Amino acid sequence: MTANGSRRDRSRLDLDVAGLDQGGALLLRRALRRVAVGDEIEVTGRTADLAIHVRGFCREAGHRFAIEDDRLVVTRGSAEEDRRVGAERAGQPSRAGGAVAERPSPRWGLAARGALVEAGGPSFAFGLGDKDEVWADDAAQLYAQAAANQWDPEKAIPWATPFVIDDEVEDAIVQLMTYLIENETAALLVPARFVARIHPHFREVMQLLAIQVADEARHIEVFTRRALLRRDALGLSTAGGQASLKTLIDEPSFALGSFLLSVLGEGTFLSLLWFVHAHAPDPVTRDVVRLAAQDEARHVSFGLSHLSRHLAREPGFSRELVLAVERRHDALRSTAGLNAEVWESLVLLAAGSFAPADVVRGHAAVQALEREMEEKRAKRLERMGFDPAEARTLSELHTKNFM
Repeated sequence: MTANGSRRDRSRLDLDVAGLDQGGALLLRRALRRVAVGDEIEVTGRTADLAIHVRGFCREAGHRFAIEDDRLVVTRGSAEEDRRVGAERAGQPSRAGGAVAERPSPRWGLAARGALVEAGGPSFAFGLGDKDEVWADDAAQLYAQAAANQWDPEKAIPWATPFVIDDEVEDAIVQLMTYLIENETAALLVPARFVARIHPHFREVMQLLAIQVADEARHIEVFTRRALLRRDALGLSTAGGQASLKTLIDEPSFALGSFLLSVLGEGTFLSLLWFVHAHAPDPVTRDVVRLAAQDEARHVSFGLSHLSRHLAREPGFSRELVLAVERRHDALRSTAGLNAEVWESLVLLAAGSFAPADVVRGHAAVQALEREMEEKRAKRLERMGFDPAEARTLSELHTKNFM
C-alpha cells in the first residue's frame, strides 16, 4: 500500500492453466525481467497449489513473496542483477561475434566470444592464450574454405576404374604411399597436440586446426587404400624417415611447429604431391594426390599467414625460426635423408619403365623436383620477410626427407 492507503501500481500476470511446473515458471521469469528491482507483479492462475509453487520459486530465485487480500504478489529481487555485477564480456560484442582479445582471460573458459561470463566460474589453463601465438587474420576465411571443400573418399576417387599398370611400377606406388602415410600421420599429430591447448576465444584457429586434423586423417585413409588396392602389404618405413618426423612431433612451440611443419614441410610436400600427380600411371593415384594437395595448400596458407603476422608484430622472432631450422638440421645430420626406396620409386614413376633412356629421364625429373622444392621453400621464406640470401640458406638446411 502507498502512504495514502491506495495500492501501488502493479504489473499483472495471469498464468491461466500454466502451472509453474508446466512452463509457468518461464512466463513468470519473463514478466520479472520486464520490471525493475523492487517492482511488484500480481500473479493469478487456475492451477492448484499455485501459491505454494510461487512461494518456492521466489525463495529459490531471490524474490519477495506475499499474499495480500488473497492476491499473490511477487516483488522482484536483485539476485539476477547481482549475478551480472561481477560478470565480464568475453570480447566486445560485434556482428562478428565479439572483438578478438589480445590475451583473453582464463576465466572466460569455454564461453563463446562475446558472451557475458558470470563471475565465480572456474579458471582454465589453456597453454596458448596469447593472440600473437596463434592468430592469422584470414583464419575465418580459411576455415570457411576448408569447411566448404571437404570431400568424401568413397565418392571423390574412382576406386573401381579399371587400369593396367606394370608390376614394378605398382610396387613403386605402394612404397610412395607408405611414405606418404607416415608423413601425413605426423602432419595429423602436430596440430592435434596443439588444438586442445588453444584458448577457445580464438575459435577460428581452433576450428581450422580441427579440420586440418580431419584432412590428414582422410589422406591417411586414401593413401592406405591406394597402397592396398592391388597389394596385400605396405612398403618400407625407414629409421631415418621416422627420425626426421620425430623432430616435428617433439617441437613444443606452436609457432615453431607450424613453421617447420606447414611452411617448410607441407610446403615441400605440395611439390611432391603434384609431381606424383603429373607422373601418376593410373586415375586412382592421380585423384588421391590431387585432392590431398588441395587440402595441403590450405595448411600451408595458414602457416604462412600466421607466421607472417607474428613476424610483423615481433620482428625479432625471426631469430627463433632460424634456430629451429638449425636445431633440426643438426639433429638429423647423421641420418641418410630421403631413403633409397622412395627415391628410386620416384625415379621409376617419372621414367615409366626400366629402359635406360627412360631411367635417365626419370632421374633428371626427380633432381628437378628437388630444385623446385628448394626454390619454392626459399620463396615462401621471402614472403615471410627473410632476405633472399638467408631464405636460400634456410631452405638448403631443410631435411632431405622432404617433410
